[in-house]
Amino acid sequence: MSHQLTIKLQPGTQAPEFTLQDAAGKSISLSDYRGKSVIVYFYPAAATPGCTTEACDFRDSLASLQGSGYEVLGISPDAPEKLAAFTGDFGLTFPLLSDEDHSVALAYGAWGEKLVNGEIVEGLVRSTVVVDPQGNVELAQYQVKAQGHVAALRETLGV
Repeated sequence: MSHQLTIKLQPGTQAPEFTLQDAAGKSISLSDYRGKSVIVYFYPAAATPGCTTEACDFRDSLASLQGSGYEVLGISPDAPEKLAAFTGDFGLTFPLLSDEDHSVALAYGAWGEKLVNGEIVEGLVRSTVVVDPQGNVELAQYQVKAQGHVAALRETLGV
């Protein structure tokens, strides 16, 4: 296993630019959202229980988040086809992006060692990064819990 050093993003620094495919195979870039705040959240796998809870919480909070100027992007290592099924099954109303080589997760500090069932494995660490309208990191949270994360995030953001 290659132990790549994960650098966590710091508030006030420029968020790494990315372009990834969404569930429909359309390219979406972070720069498309300049002028808006974006919640970029990383989750390990579509349609697993925790990720479904988190995605549905973002879906259910989307109107109030957007009303306060926040867009939401979900990123996972899943292929676009899997994201399309996840989006359809749960009526998700925000883009899910495919980061199959996990290069974006790595750039955002959301890839690294984590404890799964008592074993240390390398993989995606559930993380949320809020990017301000200028493209800078406003908030970076790592190893978040799926349950209750969106409510806690809304509280932090005052939404």
